[in-house]
Amino acid sequence: MSNWLIVGLGNPGPEHAKTRHNLGFMLVDLLASQLQTQVKRDECRSLIGRSEFGGQTVELAKPQTYMNVSGEAVSGLLAKEERSVERLIVISDDLALPFGSIRIRPKGSHGGQNGLRSIIDCLKTQEFTRLRIGIQPEHEIRDAARFVLDNFTKKESETLENILETSADAVRTIITDGVDAAMGKFN
Repeated sequence: MSNWLIVGLGNPGPEHAKTRHNLGFMLVDLLASQLQTQVKRDECRSLIGRSEFGGQTVELAKPQTYMNVSGEAVSGLLAKEERSVERLIVISDDLALPFGSIRIRPKGSHGGQNGLRSIIDCLKTQEFTRLRIGIQPEHEIRDAARFVLDNFTKKESETLENILETSADAVRTIITDGVDAAMGKFN
């Protein structure tokens, strides 16, 4: 059986660390902490960490290619025989979902998220699990590209830890109980 590959989408570099677009990286960092591993080994233009959870090997990845070309890194990672698209979970922010909400899907379109678009284009399939975390504000935004690259507001930051904890729980549920169970519990 192949390893679980959990890919958090984001942009590399300290200037992006606390931006809305880096929720995938933030969740991978939290999972790494919980699984007592570090995401630092360089592989296929990504940083990787490996651990065990629920009797299964789990690999955590943060592509270092920038969001819009994440698919290049993910397709390289999946080229290894111990990994498969059937056990891939991609974590991303989603501007179409209310702030803090979580949506898990076993497949689907990119929904305008450029990291997911790149992965779908490179893998030539939409058949992979994704966990999307909502970043939509309560007010209208004029410049979506700028908004996703901004840091979280003070108000958003106050609930961010809880959102990430819940999202980490959702990832663990996908691994142990399957995507349908996770969708029933978290969507």
